Amino acid sequence: MKFLKYLTVLILISNFNFLNANSEDNLENRITKNLRCLICQGQSVYDSDSEFANSLKIIVNRKLEEGLTEKAIYNFLEKEYGQWILYDPGFSKNTYFLWLLPILLFVIGGAIIFKLFIFRKN
Repeated sequence: MKFLKYLTVLILISNFNFLNANSEDNLENRITKNLRCLICQGQSVYDSDSEFANSLKIIVNRKLEEGLTEKAIYNFLEKEYGQWILYDPGFSKNTYFLWLLPILLFVIGGAIIFKLFIFRKN
């Protein structure tokens, strides 16, 4: 029984150390996974190995070392390369349709399904 308690404590401590050690690395990975490689169509900067992607990885790393936040890095890159570089663009006048289309399709689909069930019962 004591062995099980010690094993549990050991596992918890090792997990906390692992999470602590990789917190900045995880932020860098999260940022590069949300950036679109402009050379490799359909790949993120994280997945790509092009020169452009490698240079963006270096830029993101330097910006993190300078102390910039995730949002500040996105703003910098968006200003440099345009909004298309972001896989998850913010809600703005240029992206209303992108954000509202799934909701609109859900409402229209729900209305069609609701109408079909009402007319089938009658």
